Amino acid sequence: MSAPSRPDPTAAHADAAARSAAALERIVAFLPTSIEPDFDGAVAFRWRKRRFLGLERGSLEPVPQPSLIAFDDLQHVEHQKEAIRRNTEQFVRRLPANNVLLTGARGTGKSSLIRACLQAYADKGLRLIEVDKRDLADLADLVAVLAGREHRFIVYCDDLSFDASEAGYRELKVALDGSVAGRSENVLIYATSNRRHLMPELMRDNLAAQHQDDGEVHPGEAVEERVSLSERFGLWLTFYPFRQDDYLDIVTHWLGEYGVPVSERAIAHEQALQFALQRGSRSGRVALQFARDYAGRLLLESSRADRSTPRGDR
Repeated sequence: MSAPSRPDPTAAHADAAARSAAALERIVAFLPTSIEPDFDGAVAFRWRKRRFLGLERGSLEPVPQPSLIAFDDLQHVEHQKEAIRRNTEQFVRRLPANNVLLTGARGTGKSSLIRACLQAYADKGLRLIEVDKRDLADLADLVAVLAGREHRFIVYCDDLSFDASEAGYRELKVALDGSVAGRSENVLIYATSNRRHLMPELMRDNLAAQHQDDGEVHPGEAVEERVSLSERFGLWLTFYPFRQDDYLDIVTHWLGEYGVPVSERAIAHEQALQFALQRGSRSGRVALQFARDYAGRLLLESSRADRSTPRGDR
């Protein structure tokens, strides 16, 4: 009697690999297909990750009603406004322009200035693409999608900061100025942050500094790493907390935009200061929030008064 035949392990492995490949093809078929972005039909987009059974695919999704603002609505940031406006116009006109880092006090107009750039230059071909910090690892893929197109693109990341271990940190460095492939001429990166150096500053990093005999100081590698990222932005714009008078000027401006009569605007100043005190900040954002609240209360009181007045007395 002959011995029973043994299964061929090579054939078994090949069969398992074929089944795995077929399963992967079925999974990919379920993933949403990438749709060609319509840059003529929308001016603002978000880079979104779709996740399915552990697989990821990034795509551009249009923002139907982007929150835009005019440069004239941004008060007491004249230097920053002029600098970013000039840089963006150079970019739109296909002249040399820089990536921009906007840092400083919260609520002072950093992200609003970027949205104002879109408002001012969308009809000149400018498009804005918002990327979440956690998706910065996809920057190379995003730039590849945008490269060679007629439009000009600002890739925008709000409230940017990193821990040393985050993957997007390296990708951002490469996208800014560190790739052998070079920068895409129709893409700039505009980022906002409350930190100028984008990464936490630790006391132990200072201990790594070297002091030479001639007095020259060499910072530690961790410090140089942080500074090297910020330095890849060619234009730095710093924002400072507003003085009280500046804050009240901004309040007055927004009250006017909401249709509050001139006689009511000065009366509102005391309430505006109390509103800011409660929030611990005299910022442009707080000024807008107060103006919205104050104007809404005035309109509500007016409508209630109209309803309570008899028709014959109107």
